[in-house]
Amino acid sequence: MRNDSLLINKKSWDEVAHRFFGRNPLPEYGPLAPREEDLNLLGDVAGLKVLDIGCGSGHSLQYMDSHDAAELWGVDLSKTQIETAKELLKNSKAPVHLFESPMEENPDLPLAYFDIAYSIYALGWTTDLRQTLTNVHNYLKPGGIFVFSWEHPLHSRAILMGEDFHFNKSYHKEGAYDHEAWHAPAIMQQFKVSTYINTLIECGFEIEKVVEDVSLTEEDRERHANRWYSYEKAKMMPTTLIIKSRKKDR
Repeated sequence: MRNDSLLINKKSWDEVAHRFFGRNPLPEYGPLAPREEDLNLLGDVAGLKVLDIGCGSGHSLQYMDSHDAAELWGVDLSKTQIETAKELLKNSKAPVHLFESPMEENPDLPLAYFDIAYSIYALGWTTDLRQTLTNVHNYLKPGGIFVFSWEHPLHSRAILMGEDFHFNKSYHKEGAYDHEAWHAPAIMQQFKVSTYINTLIECGFEIEKVVEDVSLTEEDRERHANRWYSYEKAKMMPTTLIIKSRKKDR
């Protein structure tokens, strides 16, 4: 099932990558979510080696380059996304290393090497959360940080009808699902907040911050009118889960 899911998702992303060019990259953590300048989860990245898990079109790495990161590394399942990221980052100040690979596998990335790893709206695509987080843990130096964002587990389980929420699936149900807003064959994974936290801990991370806040500026309201992530729904339920963790410094 895992290999089948990876093949389906790779094909889907290769076909729809253009729709997500530059969509919600750092300093954004997700639609209607607080930004890095509000949260300061990454801190000063100048001189640091950074790794993007699910790097997409490369815009988050471009942000890191603009803040003087020493090395830019990225992994993405989609060949189209990697090619797009290579083009975007061809004039970067820092050296760039991009790998077309599932996040569940190590495409020959160095171990205990990175100061920061992050994943912006990509971790929910993993077919094996524990293996992916184990990989990230192995990539980081002791004391290195890992920050990820993903659609909040409640968001796709509840539908706003007028001023009332109707739950269309149990919060307790986890595993693969077809996302209602994804207009191509694709398989994402649904986990509870506690599953993300507990798996991080079991893989050797210390949790430093969990963010479920929203950003409801007028600009946000205009950008997300009549979309899957709506202003009206965000007033009552978070769109995004953001977690900062750190590899234990043994």
